[in-house]
Amino acid sequence: MTDDTHADRRERAAARLRAVDADGLVCFPSRNLLYLTGFEEEPSERHFLLAVPTAGDGGGHDSGDGAARSDGTAPALLVPDLYETQVREETSVVDVRTWADGDDPVAAARDLLADRGLREGRLLVDDTMWATFTQDLRAAAPDATWGLASEALADLRVRKDDAEVAALREAAAAADATVRDLRELGADAVGMTERDLAAWIADRLAAHGGTGVSFETVVGSGPNGAKPHHGHGDREIRAGEPVVLDFGTRVGGYPSDQTRTLAFDGDPPAEYERVHEAVREAQAAAVDAVAPGVAAASVDRAAREVIESAGYGDAFVHRTGHGVGLDVHEEPYIVAGNDRELEPGMVFSVEPGVYLDGRFGCRIEDLVVVTADGCERLNDTDRGWR
Repeated sequence: MTDDTHADRRERAAARLRAVDADGLVCFPSRNLLYLTGFEEEPSERHFLLAVPTAGDGGGHDSGDGAARSDGTAPALLVPDLYETQVREETSVVDVRTWADGDDPVAAARDLLADRGLREGRLLVDDTMWATFTQDLRAAAPDATWGLASEALADLRVRKDDAEVAALREAAAAADATVRDLRELGADAVGMTERDLAAWIADRLAAHGGTGVSFETVVGSGPNGAKPHHGHGDREIRAGEPVVLDFGTRVGGYPSDQTRTLAFDGDPPAEYERVHEAVREAQAAAVDAVAPGVAAASVDRAAREVIESAGYGDAFVHRTGHGVGLDVHEEPYIVAGNDRELEPGMVFSVEPGVYLDGRFGCRIEDLVVVTADGCERLNDTDRGWR
């Protein structure tokens, strides 16, 4: 992503604030901060805040080099002074203010908000902001009313641009390559613990160009596979039993998220083969249903109808999918009751599953991006159980 990309996002966020009747937005270290500035940092006890006032009537613009808007309503960062050089080098935000250990960060936040005319009116704060910082902001702006940043940013983040899709495609390719490695592992997986196989998967994701894992890897063997978010434990993988494998990595900050359910070195129970075929058909039906203008709930229904007709409707216990972007779970949610229409650039998972308590589970998941006339699968590996 370029400096111009992040400056444009801040301008669109400022304009969006007007549409949701908000006067400003305050983020702390989060995916929203990364989206708006390109700066990635974990939250800590120190105050690190981005203030974005609403755009003026003319929708003021940054100049091409990211310089501040002439109307005095440019976004501004308040950061611990030990970050100053790093922030100036890695972001295009011109107004960077600092505070030192020993200073009063609440007073610094009060000055920041006052300079941007944000000590009253309606302010949106990062959805994931720690309570300690929201309380300090309330103290700094006691006359303000409050809402959540997602009111303004969700509609911006839900449609991915070409650079975002390219990063997601690369992350998906690393996951695909790891699935192929898993199939080649074959009988060598038998006797490994779930934990050992999860570590092996992380190594392969890194070997294929990924950075870390995008969430805790799921290795659900046998009855553990019937727990959709099992994670991984010390149970040893046995020959022929279904193993739910759900994992991803990041490329350029964007994650992959893919699931295959495999049986290593032997045939699974006969009923598992029937379940797997129902899940595979359900996933194919849901992917076929994706197109601009289609309601998210319709994609969920397409998957659910197949599984219900196979007799396993009660065992499909979660939504069919979730949006994927800087966050692994974000809008749009592919779930019953969500009438939001799909639009080109939306990226989400399609992951129906069946879970039989005490026996096994089965899930198949790919990411798709909505195109002008349908969708593109970002994952292309075989969806069979061998």
